[in-house]
Amino acid sequence: MSLRYWRICLTVLGVVIGLGASAARWSAQSAGSVGIFQGQSDVGAVTPPGTAVYDGAADTYTLTSAGANLWGPADAFHFVWKKVTGDVSLTADVAFPDAPGEHNPHRKAVLIVRQSLDAGSAYADAALHGSGLTALQDRRAAGGITEGIELNGATPQRIRLEKRGDMITMYLAGGGGALHPSGASIELHLEEPFYVGIGMCSHDANKVEKAVFSHVSVEQPAALPATLAPFSTLQTIGIEEDFHRAVIAWTAQGRFEAPNWTHDGKTLIFDGAGKIWTVPAEGGTPRVLEIGDATGCNGSHGLSPDGKWLAISCSTPGKPESRVYVVPLGGGTPRIVTEHPNSYWHSWSPDGKTIIFTRPDHGSGNIFAIPVEGGEEHALTTGTGISDDPDCSPDGQWIYFNSDRGGNMQIWRMRSDGSGAEPITNDERVNWKPHISPDGQWMVYISYEKGTTGHPANRPVELRLMLLKDRNSRVLFNLTGGSGTMNVPSWAPDSRHLAFVSYAMLPAEDGGAR
Repeated sequence: MSLRYWRICLTVLGVVIGLGASAARWSAQSAGSVGIFQGQSDVGAVTPPGTAVYDGAADTYTLTSAGANLWGPADAFHFVWKKVTGDVSLTADVAFPDAPGEHNPHRKAVLIVRQSLDAGSAYADAALHGSGLTALQDRRAAGGITEGIELNGATPQRIRLEKRGDMITMYLAGGGGALHPSGASIELHLEEPFYVGIGMCSHDANKVEKAVFSHVSVEQPAALPATLAPFSTLQTIGIEEDFHRAVIAWTAQGRFEAPNWTHDGKTLIFDGAGKIWTVPAEGGTPRVLEIGDATGCNGSHGLSPDGKWLAISCSTPGKPESRVYVVPLGGGTPRIVTEHPNSYWHSWSPDGKTIIFTRPDHGSGNIFAIPVEGGEEHALTTGTGISDDPDCSPDGQWIYFNSDRGGNMQIWRMRSDGSGAEPITNDERVNWKPHISPDGQWMVYISYEKGTTGHPANRPVELRLMLLKDRNSRVLFNLTGGSGTMNVPSWAPDSRHLAFVSYAMLPAEDGGAR
């Protein structure tokens, strides 16, 4: 046979071998089952290719992977997956077998639900970082930004990511303990079928890291009980452009709301169960502020400009309707400011001499001012519509508020004497609760979906941030909340951080707070 014939044969053989090798790599990364999962894939740019090994005797999955990050608009990680529909619960013990040493503290081992294997796919994951940090991360639209809710506290041993409808919740457990809600929940819509599984990202495109997942289960979650309990989560967030990351300061079964930030930046104030509470801003255990018989406090309270006094809206045994009082920040006996009932504090004037409050009345409401020492009140707005949530600018020239005077609820501002009202927002969304940063540069507000009536709780809302000099706004964070999330001024003194509360309805737990 001719030399040309043998060359053709060798060429064909080489192509076949090459195709076989490619098919083998594809099979190893996509088609072959791994334990309870259907396949494994590199998502995004991962070099060298990631691997996953299942040890049936030990019931462990060991993943190795490089990958620049699992964050931002696109990901790079190794993913072990199966396709599912409906509600799903993914649970595992998660650990990094190597001591921290030279390893990247940002490496991530994740439990994840994901729309597709595309690098920019929508997803949500429960991520354990190499530093021990745990977070619930999500990208709500293909190629969009990634947001995260970070937890303070001890590194968990066991993690659960649970999807029920569009609600995704992260549960955690310490060594040998029972799983409990972490306080991190988000709403994310995924078309069926979608992917569920475990993943590894080294946070370094040129370095391979390793994670071990043990006792992994993928199950349909148990049916919810007929009655669910509210869970509240107090969070802080920075306003830097490249960050969409909130940090949990406290979470508990029950409803609490309306955080303020003390002037030293170290403590958050909120209300719950009719009481006023304080908690360290970096996280900790809340304590009750002792304020005598003012035990029916609601979500309208805030600090005086000098940081020494707290205005509260409460009821007392002798005066059952909400009225405005002031009390020393350290606690004490409240002094009444508004004698007329149905009064709710919202802002101090910058000189500390005047209190701005509202008085709702059967679907309408107006804004009033009164000297902090008490006395005659006067109306700053009039009419049958709703004008609510006033917040004074630091220079004392303006009062920002929300009003439906133009039809749809939008953010407005008026002069400090009530004159010269003008709209600040003008869109199809329903906008409430404006708050101006201490440096006067920023406004944050809550934005509901078009067509929302009132300011309900437990709804998908946006925290929107506006630079006042050009009135351009952007979404700072997505959450489930609304009423209670940010009723009162929630800015930190540095004008770069905010506090807010999110909510979730979950099966009740014995013992309540976590």
